[in-house]
Amino acid sequence: MERLAALLRESKSCVAFTGAGVSTLSGIRDFRGKNGLYKSFDAEKIFDIDYFHTDPEYYYRNTKDFIYSVDGYEPGIVHRVLARLERKGIVRAVITQNIDLLHQKAGSKNVIEVHGSPLVHRCLNCDKTYTYEYITGIVHENRVPRCTVCNGIIKPDITFFGEPLPAGAINSAIRCASEADLMLVLGSTLIVQPAASLPLYTRQNGGSVVIVNDMATPLDDDAELRYGDLMEVFTYLEENMA
Repeated sequence: MERLAALLRESKSCVAFTGAGVSTLSGIRDFRGKNGLYKSFDAEKIFDIDYFHTDPEYYYRNTKDFIYSVDGYEPGIVHRVLARLERKGIVRAVITQNIDLLHQKAGSKNVIEVHGSPLVHRCLNCDKTYTYEYITGIVHENRVPRCTVCNGIIKPDITFFGEPLPAGAINSAIRCASEADLMLVLGSTLIVQPAASLPLYTRQNGGSVVIVNDMATPLDDDAELRYGDLMEVFTYLEENMA
């Protein structure tokens, strides 16, 4: 832990890369963990773009309690400490695979959402946009949102499997990762590509990677430091850094 604190203090450009494990500390279930969504039902279908076109109700029904209930969740210790480290000038940016908006809720300003965001929804037919709040109201009435102009299917600006990542976000993430002298990989199994390759940009440009995750990742052997417990690590950082 002292070595991690030293790396953070010495860093001139630290970037955090966060996955679903960070938000499990806020009560949001992850996908691949021991109690993840994949254990309950065919979660692959939720974010499959072809299946969404066929049955959008499946997505809205199964995401109501986490994507459309973010007001019921509070940022966890990782969110809070990263926001404080950003304010102290230690963390430059947070690159996240998450779509729960908790980094912003914790106060992080420079958040790069590489898998998109539910803040904007749009009609797949006429491109009319809708706010997160408007769609949330409909979803909690157990209805499938339809376009008020053309009755088309409305989809969140979240990147589904089968869709390209948002170009602006992924380009910003690659730039930040390439310039980072330290990347903290937090709560990600580093399986979903191409976002999972972002730590390699840091390594290839001479930076260090620290991984904190309760499951193995493909880059564990390349990590400068490797921890398994986010709560333990960030309790230490909260007491000694933030």
